[in-house]
Amino acid sequence: MMANFQNYSNYYDLLYKDKNYKEETDYVIKKIKKWIPENGQILELGSGSGSHAFHFCEAGFEVTGIDRSPDMVNVSKAKKIKGFTPIVGNITSFKLPQKFDVALSLFHVVSYLTDNESLIKCFKTIHNHLKTNGVFLFDIWYSPAVYHQKPETRIKRLENDKIEIIRLAESKTESNKNIVAVNFEVLIKDKATHITETITEEHLMRHFSIPEIDILARFTGFEVILAEEFLTENNPSPDTWGVSILLKKI
Repeated sequence: MMANFQNYSNYYDLLYKDKNYKEETDYVIKKIKKWIPENGQILELGSGSGSHAFHFCEAGFEVTGIDRSPDMVNVSKAKKIKGFTPIVGNITSFKLPQKFDVALSLFHVVSYLTDNESLIKCFKTIHNHLKTNGVFLFDIWYSPAVYHQKPETRIKRLENDKIEIIRLAESKTESNKNIVAVNFEVLIKDKATHITETITEEHLMRHFSIPEIDILARFTGFEVILAEEFLTENNPSPDTWGVSILLKKI
C-alpha cells in the first residue's frame, strides 16, 4: 500500500504542499474530542511524512504512527516532531503493547485496502489496539461519487529551489471490483544538473458505500456513529468524493 510512495518519498511533501493539514487536523479533533482526553493517545495508520501528526502533537496529543514505507518513516523521523513516534509496520497486522483512545487513518489510506481479507484484518487489528469505547476515524472514496463523476486525468506541476515536478495521473475504473486504478507518471527535473528522472506507479484505490462500511464495522466489532462529507460536514452525495467515517468500538 504505502510502499507505492517508496520511490518518491523524498518528494512527497512538495507534491502535497498545497494540502491544508492544519484544517484537516482541526476537523478531526472536533469529531473525536468527545472520546479523547487532554494529552490523549492517538494511533495514526499510514502516517506518511508526519504532516498530520505534527498538528496533532502541536494540539497536545501524543501520536504513534504506523507506515509500511521505511522511507516515509525516515522522512517523518527527520522532522523530529515532539510527541510523535513513527514505526515501520503493516496496518493490517501490526502489534503494539499499548492501547489507544483514538485510531486515525487519513488521506484515503483505507481505500488502498482493495480486498476484503485485508480490510477485515486491518479493522480487527485496530479494534484490538483501542481502549474500551475507543473510536476509529478514517476517510474513504465514496462509490456514488466515483460512478457519478468518473475519475479524470490530472496534471500537477510543482517546484522548489532544487527540483521541478510534473505529475500525470490517469485513472481507469474497475467497476466489478469497486476499484479505481490510478496510474502516475512523475517527472522530476534537477535544476542544477538538468537531469530528469521518471517514476511510474499504479495505485489501486477501492471506493465504498455507507452500507458496505456498516457491514464491515459490524463484522469487526464496531458501530458507525458518523458518516459525512470530509471537512464540510455535509451529508454524502454523488458530488462527495471523500467521506469521513467515525466508528465506535463495541
